[in-house]
Amino acid sequence: MKTVLLDKRRRNRAGFDCGVETLNNYLKMMASQQAVKDNSRTFILEDPHREERIVGYYTLTMTRIEMERLPDSLSKRHKSNQSAGLIARLAVDRRYSGQGYGAFLLVDALRRLLQASDLVAFPLVVVDAMDGVAGFYKNMGFTPFNDVDGSLFMTMADVRRSLA
Repeated sequence: MKTVLLDKRRRNRAGFDCGVETLNNYLKMMASQQAVKDNSRTFILEDPHREERIVGYYTLTMTRIEMERLPDSLSKRHKSNQSAGLIARLAVDRRYSGQGYGAFLLVDALRRLLQASDLVAFPLVVVDAMDGVAGFYKNMGFTPFNDVDGSLFMTMADVRRSLA
């Protein structure tokens, strides 16, 4: 299994349904536009038996963070930095749910963000978990911010250790 950059000319995005209309619509209508504007990059996981089908996707970009939202030890350590990698969206089509594809996509996204951090250096990865999925990210090692429900982070040092 491997993820590839979304190419709207080769993929049937209309058939994707993760059960969350905003995530479906983003893939169908916004992902390619945001890539053209250099605002984000969306990667898809193809069904190995039916390449036209999208198993799942994630979108990466950068975000600004307020360091005071972090635990004191981290905010002091990274006080001069205000950037983080952002997993802006992550979704799996309903036909493939419960088969480990969400975890696969998350690890793949973390690998890509680690490569980016090795080039341009940022200390954190951030996710904004939709209702009901914060537990998934916590189980994968993410920590909630001090003041925002659903917003979680992982340090790049932890990403590096977990992927080693």
